[in-house]
Amino acid sequence: MRTQDRVPAYGGGWLDRAAARRTDADWLAERLTDPASVVLPLWRDRCLADGDGPVRLTGERASAVRAAAGETVFLGLDGDAAVFAADLSALGERAAVEAAAATRAVDLRALAGRLDPAGAAVQAYARGLLSWHRQQRYCGACGAAAVAGGGGHVRTCAGAGCGRLLFPRIEPAVIVLVEAPGPPGRCLLARHAGAAEGAYSTLAGFVEVGESLEDAVHRELAEEAGVTVTDVTYQGSQAWPFPAGLMVAFRAVATSEHVRVDGVELLEARWFTRAELRERIASGRSLGRVDSIDHLLLGDWLSGDAPARPSAVW
Repeated sequence: MRTQDRVPAYGGGWLDRAAARRTDADWLAERLTDPASVVLPLWRDRCLADGDGPVRLTGERASAVRAAAGETVFLGLDGDAAVFAADLSALGERAAVEAAAATRAVDLRALAGRLDPAGAAVQAYARGLLSWHRQQRYCGACGAAAVAGGGGHVRTCAGAGCGRLLFPRIEPAVIVLVEAPGPPGRCLLARHAGAAEGAYSTLAGFVEVGESLEDAVHRELAEEAGVTVTDVTYQGSQAWPFPAGLMVAFRAVATSEHVRVDGVELLEARWFTRAELRERIASGRSLGRVDSIDHLLLGDWLSGDAPARPSAVW
């Protein structure tokens, strides 16, 4: 099964985002006091969890957490139940854990392997939205305070004569599995700055202003690894709200085997055969992060799956 046919971690969330309800203040107020509504508490971008995973609060405990929260946002509907996320970042860690009847505050990425993709998606959605609120407290145009609205999906500048609407930003990045131009079959993996010795992964980079996704693939590979490519083909995408990423996955074919790393973003890069990757797996090394779409890209390549082919390639 190809990458684009599967749901990566942080994708496939079950919530109805109910966008039309976000501006209905009366409806939101009723849902906030409804004992059946669910609150997902977070603390400084971390899930508040117990032994079963991230806690989901209802009733009096949910009300107490909302009262202590610096920001509460509407995520959507789970069936008939409204789901909110509450930010307890203003509290100390222990106080936040106790308020949520949790046992610890934990990074979502540490839980991703234990959560189904949809469950991880909802937690990631909550994390990304609350993180944006903490970072967007003021208007970037005039410096006045920005007030939350729309159920937490917009902030409005309160400055006189400004009133700019501020929306959660998304930072797209490309991630690419590059294949060698000829046999034997090989893919290019690199060790990024800060990575442990021997830790290799696919190449990735942020999309710049004025670029298409395909343009970003060509530029990033040329800048970081000195590689030119053809047959750039879309494989899938993944929400990556750490804090606001969107990973867009591609496969591409190098025009030559020449590699020249920049020494800044990439420290080294080399071609791997399928046999070499299998040896790495046998020695206990994983193929990319288990929660990242590069894990799927590498798994597909290792199994010999052909890339998805759109109507046009770059």
